[in-house]
Amino acid sequence: MAQTVSLSATLRDKTGKGAARQARFQKQVPAVIYGHGRATQPLMVDALALEKALTGIEPESTLIELTVDGKKARTLIREIQRHPIRPDIIHVDFYEIKADEKVTLKVPVHLVGTPDGVRNAGGVLDQVTREVEIEVLPENIPDRVELDVSALKIGDSLHARDLTIPNALILTGADLTIATVVPPRAEEVAAPTPEAAAEVAEPELIRKVREDEEGAEGEAAPGGAAEEKGKAPKAEEKPKGKKEE
Repeated sequence: MAQTVSLSATLRDKTGKGAARQARFQKQVPAVIYGHGRATQPLMVDALALEKALTGIEPESTLIELTVDGKKARTLIREIQRHPIRPDIIHVDFYEIKADEKVTLKVPVHLVGTPDGVRNAGGVLDQVTREVEIEVLPENIPDRVELDVSALKIGDSLHARDLTIPNALILTGADLTIATVVPPRAEEVAAPTPEAAAEVAEPELIRKVREDEEGAEGEAAPGGAAEEKGKAPKAEEKPKGKKEE
């Protein structure tokens, strides 16, 4: 069964961006209520009370008992707008419902258990879809849908057709994947840094230079030997001051 939260609101006389900014300045959140042929009515809700009411619940599947100037209405939140930078709520849409009329809404899917493929094979559980759309009477709205994934091995998947929601019609396509177990991700090998690459390449460069030097010396050696071979040996110098006998 869905949770029920009580909240109070007041009618807003002025509309438009200026009036909305003024309401936020006064710590009020602009809102509207519509549904079942009633004209859309602009409202204001206390910002602090709204944040407190929404804490710890699933807003889309929670019944809001909204009191507007003393009159109560059962509603669902159809949309919550937040500030693009801050977490502040800047607008809320309330949709009035009737106890005997079915409503269409989205409910969150919560996965239960640890898959066999994760436990025993190091796989990774991937939740592909986090909510499904259903049609249901207000009294049967679930606050969430649980799906047991304990038996999943690597490569196995569960789909929308595997969900069981009592007294509700699942509108989401039956073949839509809810969760799957994928193989463990391979560790990426980091590319060598330019410094490391230079260190590896340097010995080869030095070796090449040495080989070139040795080759040059080898080519010079035969020529030098030939020159020495072709030269006549020098005569012994005679000591000065002595005559030949």
